Amino acid sequence: MKKAVILISFCFAQLFTSAQTNIQRPKLKRVTTSPIATSNFPAAFTGNWKGQLQWMVNGKPTQTFTMQLRIQPTDSANQYTWQIIYGDDVKDNRPYILKPVDTAKGHWIIDENDGIILDSYVHGNSIHGAFTVQGNTIVDNYKVEDGKMQVEFFSIKLADKNQSGKGTAETPFVDSYKISSYQTGVLARVK
Repeated sequence: MKKAVILISFCFAQLFTSAQTNIQRPKLKRVTTSPIATSNFPAAFTGNWKGQLQWMVNGKPTQTFTMQLRIQPTDSANQYTWQIIYGDDVKDNRPYILKPVDTAKGHWIIDENDGIILDSYVHGNSIHGAFTVQGNTIVDNYKVEDGKMQVEFFSIKLADKNQSGKGTAETPFVDSYKISSYQTGVLARVK
């Protein structure tokens, strides 16, 4: 009986192994990309941009307002203006500076000139970052494609979370968060 069980186990193992080797697996194509340092940042982003931004909050009407972003070289080497203007009357003017940290790794900072420094990272044709202020995390993304700049801001309230999972190695606890607002818009270069 013991020999029969061993023989059956051996046959199943052989069958399973041969079935595995006969499976047609898709061949993965190796994609080579240029390093981050050779992306078109900041050159593709340089200019004066303007467009309409929509601000969406669940349960409230969508608000639309003008946004401008001015990215120009400064007198300091490898530094650029990162001037954000909200509204048409330019009262909400935020004259920040974009500075390189490690361009080979796509790491830049936005210096708000008041002690606040925000890390930003370049991936392909986008620069994005995340920061938390007063319990709200803001994730921002700026992407240049076909001569237009897509702008997105996600606002996440850290206290408003749901936790699931079992807290084990197989199923760890996972926190998910409500996105309390979303802003999006397309900016075009202006002269």
